Amino acid sequence: MLPLQERTRELWDQHNPELDTSPMEVVALIKRITALLDRAVEPIYEGAALTTSEVELLVPLRHSEEPVTASRLASRLGMSRAGVSKALAKLEERGLITRSANPADRRAALISTTRTGNETIDHLFPRELEAHAELLAGLGRDRQHVVEALTLLADTMSSRSDTDPPG
Repeated sequence: MLPLQERTRELWDQHNPELDTSPMEVVALIKRITALLDRAVEPIYEGAALTTSEVELLVPLRHSEEPVTASRLASRLGMSRAGVSKALAKLEERGLITRSANPADRRAALISTTRTGNETIDHLFPRELEAHAELLAGLGRDRQHVVEALTLLADTMSSRSDTDPPG
């Protein structure tokens, strides 16, 4: 834990000794990792045609063998349907995805990436992966242990959550 989080936890322990502050240890690390990942890709997305959130939506669509519904995409990504729908509308306006009629359910459109969407993803996503790989390169042999620990954390949190985003 970073010194500030450690000191914050100590202060809370002093002023509220009955309060369990132990979750701060794990949550602080998750937040730190998230911030490091975000910072690593900032230069990639400065002035780019897409945001990291939009790329997150497009990546599963890029090599999908068949169109996907917004609801299924939201479920796969653990995101709200409303948020996904709003983001997809913006991507459609910019010509990065298409929506077509779903013969199985007229209420749910089928989402596919366009050629422009594919080209944009093909340009940005590998660069994002390179930035992440660079951050993780120092793990060496410990990488598998980290993956196992993070899987345990995700599974534990999912089992205690009302909404379980798919892995």
